[in-house]
Amino acid sequence: MFAMDWLAKRAELSPNQIALTIQKTGESITYADWNASSNQVAHWLLSLGIQKGDRVAVLAMNCKEYLDIWFACGKIGAILQNLNWRLTNDELCKLISDATPDVLIYGPSFVERVKELQANTTSIKEWFALSDKASEEDAAFQKGMLKCPKNAVPPIELTPDTPWVICYTGGTTGLPKGAIISHGNVTANAINTVSSWGLDANDVAILNAPLFHVGGLNVFTSPLVYMGGRSILCESFDVDKVFDLVESGGVTVFFGVPTMFIMMQEHPRWEEADFSKLKFVISGGASCPLPVFEKFWAKGVSFKTGYGLTEAGPNTFWLPEEDVQKKPGSVGFPLMHIQVAVREVRDDNKEEGALHLSNNGKEVEGELLIRGPHVIQGYWNQPEASAKALEGGWLRTGDLVRKDKDGYFYIIGRLKDMFISGGENVYPAEIESTLHEHAAVAEAAVIGVPEPKWGEVGLALIRLHEESADTDAAELLTYCKERLAGYKVPRKMQFVSEIPKTGAGKIDKKLLQKQFGN
Repeated sequence: MFAMDWLAKRAELSPNQIALTIQKTGESITYADWNASSNQVAHWLLSLGIQKGDRVAVLAMNCKEYLDIWFACGKIGAILQNLNWRLTNDELCKLISDATPDVLIYGPSFVERVKELQANTTSIKEWFALSDKASEEDAAFQKGMLKCPKNAVPPIELTPDTPWVICYTGGTTGLPKGAIISHGNVTANAINTVSSWGLDANDVAILNAPLFHVGGLNVFTSPLVYMGGRSILCESFDVDKVFDLVESGGVTVFFGVPTMFIMMQEHPRWEEADFSKLKFVISGGASCPLPVFEKFWAKGVSFKTGYGLTEAGPNTFWLPEEDVQKKPGSVGFPLMHIQVAVREVRDDNKEEGALHLSNNGKEVEGELLIRGPHVIQGYWNQPEASAKALEGGWLRTGDLVRKDKDGYFYIIGRLKDMFISGGENVYPAEIESTLHEHAAVAEAAVIGVPEPKWGEVGLALIRLHEESADTDAAELLTYCKERLAGYKVPRKMQFVSEIPKTGAGKIDKKLLQKQFGN
């Protein structure tokens, strides 16, 4: 494996193949055209003095220019810092101070926020605005890059270890950690994905996951570039647009988080939607309730669970087509160039349990460990956290898994989400899935809260379907008692109008713990 200029190579191999469709305008862009515009951005960055290893920050909604910048950074060895626009300015200032980018490029939606950032940050030398065509007088980015040539930039030595992106993890405490994603990591993820998931040049994916997350960059986007496929670029997730694109946009594969699929199934268009053109749909980012699977299966869709994390690509597992309904909820087996292991969790997580390799034929539960060329080498400016996360050459994911006797893996929760009630380990994801099976429940989130007798017990936050507003806690508790061991049944239930989400669309357990956990 070696590092390369991805778009330049694709422009040689399939120059006239459509690489991108811009959902907002309907414009189609070939690989040759995309490579040319990314070359212009690379020349422009060089003209600003950006060199190998320098950071380039972007604060913008999904757009073509964002993708140009990402691949332009790859051409010159610069590092993209993809800022999460859902964070507060105080949080963004901390991330900017951490990575110290030389330039920050921002979209038209963030003009006012940038004024505040400019007053509170010192590392950024220059700020450049993107245009939405309504404010072209501020489009410093477009004006600069359009003056630059479309030919290739001078070649630069890139290795698999050359950093390409600093992608910040959600963070459960303190400052989020900046995962350093290298050229080798992106390449390995693409190879693992196309070789194990069966992607090819005819595949088309909806790109509506935010580009400030590794899911937007690498679940389908970079693997499809690797294979010469096409992405439909959307500014953000819009449920109506998803139905439109699935039915008439040529989409063959789709990735989303459970919240997105729940919104789709609650939408009036769900019953009549035609999903027959899809090869498969993958749910990731959080545990997905079984009823969501079943509704897709009833429409003939190969709907399955995926698993990934910022520090590992993200793509890590694949469930074979013939096992989708035979092994519901399983993520399947590790991808081609990936090895995983399971570390047993013992004594309230204070003592290391036995390590079981994935192919040892035993059924086991514990923390998932991963190794392979898709795994990062560490976090930006955090050597201690890097050493802890990558101890012994294995990535400590903090995710709890079960491997069954047939070797199939299931994600059962987060190590930090797990709570102990009366000496028993309780996994919120299992309870949430059970609650979702009740017809009245639209969404459910479970956290552990202190309790004098048992140490901790479960608190369930419930959002009901509008037509089921008269459902009470007693009914749901009875439902759980019939399906779960007594120690797993939530001791408390609270009905809410909305369950908060993180920037990745996951249920924000950290916020729920802060609001309800005492």
